[in-house]
Amino acid sequence: MSSGTGSTPTNRRRLLQRSAVIGAAGMAVTGLAAAPVAAQDGAGGKLQEVLDRGKLVVGTGSTNPPWHYEDENGALVGFDIDMAKLLARALFGLSDEQLANPEEMAKYLEFVVEASDARIPNVTSDKVDIVCQFMTVTPARALEVEFTIPYYREAVALLLPADSPYNSAAELTGNAAKVAILENSFAEELVQRGVADAEVSTYDSVANSVLALDSGRVDATAIDLSTAQFKALQNPEKYKVSTDSWSPQTYSFAVKPGDQRWLNWVNTTLHELMTGVDFGYYQTAYNDAFGVELAPPASGFPIEFR
Repeated sequence: MSSGTGSTPTNRRRLLQRSAVIGAAGMAVTGLAAAPVAAQDGAGGKLQEVLDRGKLVVGTGSTNPPWHYEDENGALVGFDIDMAKLLARALFGLSDEQLANPEEMAKYLEFVVEASDARIPNVTSDKVDIVCQFMTVTPARALEVEFTIPYYREAVALLLPADSPYNSAAELTGNAAKVAILENSFAEELVQRGVADAEVSTYDSVANSVLALDSGRVDATAIDLSTAQFKALQNPEKYKVSTDSWSPQTYSFAVKPGDQRWLNWVNTTLHELMTGVDFGYYQTAYNDAFGVELAPPASGFPIEFR
């Protein structure tokens, strides 16, 4: 499906990769304005503030692949980072050439690297314009921030050895499987929602739960679907991902409450990235992060209303 720019998926991938900026903590990644969004006179609000400033300030993290992490050069990369770049592209009318230029991008997109517990305080105090940081939607958080439409649905999946005879949680069930997971108060219950009779081992970090799999101490590791996909993408000879998943949760961006115009603009942009004219850019970013080639949305009746 056309992105509206005539770019191929390969070119879009190069644009996103080339627009990473090398710098301490990957703090600045932005773009040159070519044809800014037309502002409504006197409309005010965050959208007008960002346009007048000429820069989008985004709160995100730096330690959680495939969402936001530093590459070998110290530049911020990942799915959240790519999505923020695409918001800046839409805000400031960036061309593909501008999106591909790190120095130009650094003028119009700034990242504030923050801890997870700073996401809500930073956006509600206007330290950042928006949070793009794999934020799970909950009713309690929705009392404090406004969530955008979802841009990803997370779930629990199994990371399996590439040569495992099993391909799913369903196939593991009934085989007295040993499953590792990050330690938490409901770890056993969470695993057994997918593998009812699993023998559950908990670990103090995701890395150590994966090491348990690598050493053969367990048959599978229960892990975020996105993390499992990323690990399998990076090491296909070593890992594969279960064909089923469970316990879904929604990831959305967050903005300060009370500014409907800003929320509407972000929602419109996300909607068209995922279902409309700019789908090719979302498709490329998604494939780069998770190793999954999304099919273009069907034409005709809008799929989001089915």
